[in-house]
Amino acid sequence: MDISNESRFERGKRALAEIDGEGGQRVVDSLADIAPDFARYIIEFPFGDIYSRPGLDLRSREIATIAALTALGNAAPQLKVHIQAGINVGLSRDEIVETIMQMAVYAGFPAALDGLFAAKEVFHGEHSLAA
Repeated sequence: MDISNESRFERGKRALAEIDGEGGQRVVDSLADIAPDFARYIIEFPFGDIYSRPGLDLRSREIATIAALTALGNAAPQLKVHIQAGINVGLSRDEIVETIMQMAVYAGFPAALDGLFAAKEVFHGEHSLAA
């Protein structure tokens, strides 16, 4: 990817749309009235700088993100956005479930259970939208 002629913000907006779709934009929009600068930081740093780097494909980045958010155990809204992002970039439900289950070893059963319930909500929402 040639990023030399593209600003961090432009690159981040493009990556956010590709990865998180509507969910990511809803997060950004929800900050407009309280912390618009923070919304810009979300676009520029994680998406403009990190997700746009070469070295890992988007599937691998979302596996890492889902694992990290599951292990944190206190970021269910962000985990749900990134579970949907994982689907958006081609992860299967089985890959997402296995990633979350793997976290039981390192973050404990409660974190993995919470992650699985978050995935179940996302999968149910995705299914009802498709129907």
